[in-house]
Amino acid sequence: MKIDSFCHLLPPAYAKRFFAIDDSAAIVNLQTRTREVPALTDMDLRFQQMDEFGDYRQIINVASPPMEDLGPAARNAEMARIANEGMAELVEDHPDRFAGFCAAVSLDDVDRAIEEAEYAFTHLNAVGVQIYCHVKRGPMDDKRYDPFWEKLAGSGKMIQVHPNRNSTWADYPTEERSKFEIWWALGWEYDLSAFMARMVFSGVIERWPDLKFLVHHGGAMIPHFPGRIGAGWDQLGSRTPESQKGDVEGYPLTKRPFDYFKNFYVDTACFGAGDALRTSVRFFGHDRVLFASDSPFDPEKGPGFIRATIQNVEELDLSSAQRQAIYHDNAVRLFGLTAP
Repeated sequence: MKIDSFCHLLPPAYAKRFFAIDDSAAIVNLQTRTREVPALTDMDLRFQQMDEFGDYRQIINVASPPMEDLGPAARNAEMARIANEGMAELVEDHPDRFAGFCAAVSLDDVDRAIEEAEYAFTHLNAVGVQIYCHVKRGPMDDKRYDPFWEKLAGSGKMIQVHPNRNSTWADYPTEERSKFEIWWALGWEYDLSAFMARMVFSGVIERWPDLKFLVHHGGAMIPHFPGRIGAGWDQLGSRTPESQKGDVEGYPLTKRPFDYFKNFYVDTACFGAGDALRTSVRFFGHDRVLFASDSPFDPEKGPGFIRATIQNVEELDLSSAQRQAIYHDNAVRLFGLTAP
């Protein structure tokens, strides 16, 4: 069996509320994009696409945008609850299709996010949560998120990490918007990488070593620049003037920065880029890589990245046991699933 550990959809009740939001130009644009991907909402079509891959199930979450971007905090918390109850219903009704779901939370109110995560874990059987790389442009190593990290570390649940910048993140300081969708093609990978670095240097991983981050897109830039995050960051501070030394004074780490990056889990969602996936597996190790496709956001709007990712995994120089770990065993172990 293959368990696809990072797939997106919109449960019916959530989709109805999402498409009714009309007070945000950014949300209206995302509504247009979402309507162009019918497998996000049409489960009959989705299941038809999944049939191509035989013994195959998905772990689902809610597609972008982040909950925090939907509007006022009260609305966001309500939308998270609607999303989670909708995903729980889908998992319960279709256990042969969905192995579990990762809960939505809105971190613009940390206390509410903790309550929602607890509700999703204890009442809805969520296997993890999905978060984004920043909240309203703010870094996730801000002290106000410490109770959330503590809660998640104690829960043992997985934390899916998704990027989330948009065109308002300009490519250059002299410009107002990013051009050519650079914010997506390159910016999202920077988002993920910067998130990982801030989790390392702020001491979040040092303080809560039991946190289980599943970083989307194969760990983004990190596995491709081991020299810079290794020997480069071993010289942290050497490039910084005395007047800015506060910028490189983080939490007192007990290991090399490089070693902490090995603590992340990553998925195989590299959009068919076999060489990129090979590098990710080499860096993190087969026991920290989970099969995932990012379905249904491919040119075919559903099966394309699943098919391409399976081909990439099959082409890796792995033993049958190592390949099985990526396809299935790691997800069962880390999400706490009942093995079929």
